Parts: sequence; C-alpha cells; structure tokens
Amino acid sequence: MSTRTAYSVWDRTTRLFHWLNVLCIFGLAVLGIAILNEKAFGVSAEGKLLLKTLHTYVGYVFALNLFWRLVWAFIGGYYSRWKRILPFGRGFAASLRAYVRGLISGNPPTYAGHNPLARLMVTLMLMLMLIQAGTGLVLAGTDLYKPPLGSVFAMWVTEGDPEKLSRLQAGSKEHVDPAAYDDMRAFRSPIVTTHKTTFYVLMVTILLHIIGVVVTELREKNSLVSAMITGEKVLSDSPVDTTGKIE
Repeated sequence: MSTRTAYSVWDRTTRLFHWLNVLCIFGLAVLGIAILNEKAFGVSAEGKLLLKTLHTYVGYVFALNLFWRLVWAFIGGYYSRWKRILPFGRGFAASLRAYVRGLISGNPPTYAGHNPLARLMVTLMLMLMLIQAGTGLVLAGTDLYKPPLGSVFAMWVTEGDPEKLSRLQAGSKEHVDPAAYDDMRAFRSPIVTTHKTTFYVLMVTILLHIIGVVVTELREKNSLVSAMITGEKVLSDSPVDTTGKIE
C-alpha cells in the first residue's frame, strides 16, 4: 500500500479568490441571462435597470477580486505565482508533452500545483475574465454612467452641458444630445458584442474546467477538489513540482 503525503499547495488568499470568483461569476451569469432574455422573462424597464445595476455592483467585486489575484501572482505563495501559472518558461513544452504522454498511457506525472494542461486552461480563463472585466467596466459607464468611465460618457452624451448633466439619468434618453448619444451607442455596440461573445466562451471554458477537475480527481485521486478548501493535496507519488515543503 502506497504512502500518501500531504503537501501544502494553495495559500489562503488564492483559495479565497477562487471561491469569491465562483460566486461572482455565478451571480453575473444569472443576472446577465436575465438581462439578455428580458422580454422572455417579462422584465419591465425599471426591472431591467435594476438588473443592470446589480450586475454592475457584482461586476465591481469580480473585477477587484481578479485584480488582486493578478497582484498576488507576484507576491503570493509558491504555487500561486506567475511562474507556476502561465504556460511559458524553459521546459514547459517538454513537461506538457510528458504529461500528455502520461495521460495517454494512464500514468501521468504527479503535480502538486497546476499540471501543464491546467496551466493552459487557467491562462485562457484569466484572459477571458480580463476581457469581461474590462468590457464590463466600459458598459457600466455607457448604460448607467457608473465609475470608472461613467463621467466620460455622461459628458459625451450631453456634450458637457451642465444643465443636461445635472438631469441625466441612467437608462433614459432624456437630457442627452441625440447625435452625441447615437455616436456613443455606436461606439458601445462592438463592446457589447465582445462582452456577450466572451461570456459564452467563458461559460464553455468553465464547463471544460469542471469536467477536467472531476476527471483528474477520479483518475489520479489527488485531492484536487478538497485542496481548494483546505490548501493541501494528499498525494501517493512525489510531485515533480514540489518545493520540498511537506506538512
């Protein structure tokens, strides 16, 4: 019977980021689907405005949480840093080939942190989330005139008229310059398309991520799921990416 050893892998900040990110994406997805299907759900104009406002506030939490994770990748724990996340660096291509060969043969190398395939997936998800956060902040400014760009768009659609600015309301076409408003909406259109498309791609990517986690957990029995709760992986084989720190 092989000896199983506990390795300290995910620090507390990384675990908190992960679960807060899960909650934010779930909330944003539910609210986003409701907004996209407003007519089917019979949502009123006031209800749609409320949904967009809630979507924006959850989006702020999502964006701040994501920003902190990017910073933490410079200063966080060994397995939380960029070097252990991004699919770059000397030897990555070789480790990816070795891992894929191991998967095919049924005996993949053991990793305490992200394996090479997981690093590809995490990088893709980070890129998609960054696009969502960036486009979402722009859209919060175009629709609701919320920070950080809301004042810029408010000035745009009112052409800087102080009286119109003071009366401008989210979700209303009153007190705007029609030509300027149309120009702003034309600018907004491709950003909306990007936000929607990236949302669908992100949902598919998350589904693949969940499937990959479940399959890996069942095949390798490496405490992959529980490690994001406890911070520890319990492994039978010595991981190829260990720091040497064992608890």
